[in-house]
Order: sequence, then structure tokens, then C-alpha cells
Amino acid sequence: MDISVIIPLLNEAESLPELMRWIDEVMRKNKYSFEVIMVDDGSEDNSWDVISDLKTRYPVLRGIKFRRNFGKSAALHTGFQIAKGDVIITMDADLQDSPDEIPSLVDMIKNKRYDLVSGWKKKRYDPLFSKNLPSKFFNWTARRMSGIKLHDFNCGLKAYRKRVVKSIEIYGEMHRYIPVLAKWAGFVRIGEKVVQHQERKYGITKFGAGRFMKGPLDLLSVMFISKYGKRPMHLFGTLGTLTFVFGFGMAAIVGAKKLIALKHHIIAPLVTSSPYFYIALTCMVIGTLLFLTGFLGELIARSSAERNNYHIEEEI
Repeated sequence: MDISVIIPLLNEAESLPELMRWIDEVMRKNKYSFEVIMVDDGSEDNSWDVISDLKTRYPVLRGIKFRRNFGKSAALHTGFQIAKGDVIITMDADLQDSPDEIPSLVDMIKNKRYDLVSGWKKKRYDPLFSKNLPSKFFNWTARRMSGIKLHDFNCGLKAYRKRVVKSIEIYGEMHRYIPVLAKWAGFVRIGEKVVQHQERKYGITKFGAGRFMKGPLDLLSVMFISKYGKRPMHLFGTLGTLTFVFGFGMAAIVGAKKLIALKHHIIAPLVTSSPYFYIALTCMVIGTLLFLTGFLGELIARSSAERNNYHIEEEI
């Protein structure tokens, strides 16, 4: 099979018939063999009834319904698990992503040998202050932290080589940072394509203000797991050792001053009356805790079934 199109959705009953008709036209025009996987993420409208009706007209359609809303990452992960196409396309169900972009995305994967191609909505029709500006800030932060030169990490329209989606696991709100996870899994040929962004035709956006807090936290999680997930001692052990040594050195200086004063029969204040003593003691305690955190993390990592889960590209 050439292409699998994965569409996570939540309360998008109005747009689904038009979207399915549009995808079908593009695929048949380009003579692709394809499947469409719609994952209903706990919709409260009649989205599932619409999917069931579309299935009778489009045999290539596969539908999955969650009992409740688990989030976009869960929907994408489920779609990735069952997808059969050589190229995987993800897109939103609100008609803001154009299926007409699919042939060029597929070409970049198949002929230009990219592992992943992310869409870039260069011209957006979203509200400036509630979506555009925060999106620009998050994308700038993600570029700086990950080293991946993409302008729009969160664009729903992406194309993947099949082995990419089978090698990564997304959860929480990690769908925003799939390119980072792919890079960590060894897929470094990551490209970008300017895509058309269309105004929302039906319904309202499903993303609230909570994403402003979840996005940066998930980015920190991704970066930590990518760099230190299998070697936590390298981070916590180093920080703990440096903090403990700093505190111990400060305590040694305070103690040395007291001893020098006593040796020369000079009346000196108690060590415990110095604020530096308590700062030193706090640093030593924190350093010890950080070191123990790294030690426990190392024990957990070595007991994990994923500790030697490396992806082999080829074998001769």
C-alpha cells in the first residue's frame, strides 16, 4: 500500500464528509493505493455516526473510536500502530489542512529520501494573540533546544516514512514534538514544506489556554528523555557532585576561619551564627539528594526493558 492518511478528530462531524471526498479525489487522481484512518477521540457529537456512514461509501476508510477523550497524541499513536502504508500522512479534520498537499509531501519522502517532512503554515488564519504569537515563541524555543530547523513543529500536516512511526512512541502532548522524537530515534533527514493554511470552515478550535503551559513542559520532558533517559546519573550525579563540593568548600572555609581565630586566641563568633554555614549545609544536603536521585534513576533505567532497544537500519 502506498499511503496511509491518519486523521485524529474531536467533534468534527460537519467537516468529515467534505474532507473524505477531497482526500479520495486527490488519491484517485494520482493513482495511489491508500487507506484513511479516522480516530474519533471521544467526540460528543455524531462524528462516529458520520464515520460509520462514510465507511459504506468509501471501503478504504477505517474508523477507531475511543471511549473518552484521551488527546491527540493517543489518537496518533493508535493510528501509527495500525497503519500499513509505505508513507504515513497525518492531518487535522477541520479542513484547515489541504489534501492537495499530499502528492508533494509523498514525493519528498519517496524521491527526495526524507524520513519526515513537516508542513509550515507560513501564512496563517488563526487569531494573532491567542495562537500565532504563542506558536511563534514555542517554535523558536523548540528550534533552539532541539537543533531541528523547523518553523512549525505543531503543524498537523506531516509525512513520514513508515519505519519512523513504527520506531517512536508518543503520549501526553508529545505530538507537538514528533520531529524531536524522530531525531532521537536516528531519523535525521527531516525536511519542511510550506503548505496552504485554510480558514476554519466548521466548528471551533479544540485547543485552549492550557497548551501554553503543557507545551514547554513537554518539550523539557522530550529533551531530558532524549539526552538522559538511559543515563540519568550523568545529569543528576554531576549536578549533585558539584553542589555538594560547593557546599563542602564553603563549610570548610567557615570552619577554617574559626580554627585560625582560636589558634591566635581571637574571640570569634560561633560557626552556627554565620549564614554561610547554613547555605553550605543546604548545598550539601541538596547535592546528596541529587546524587541519590541519579543513582535511583540509573537503577530504574538498567531494569527497563528498553535499556538496549536500539533500532537497526540494515544488516549484511
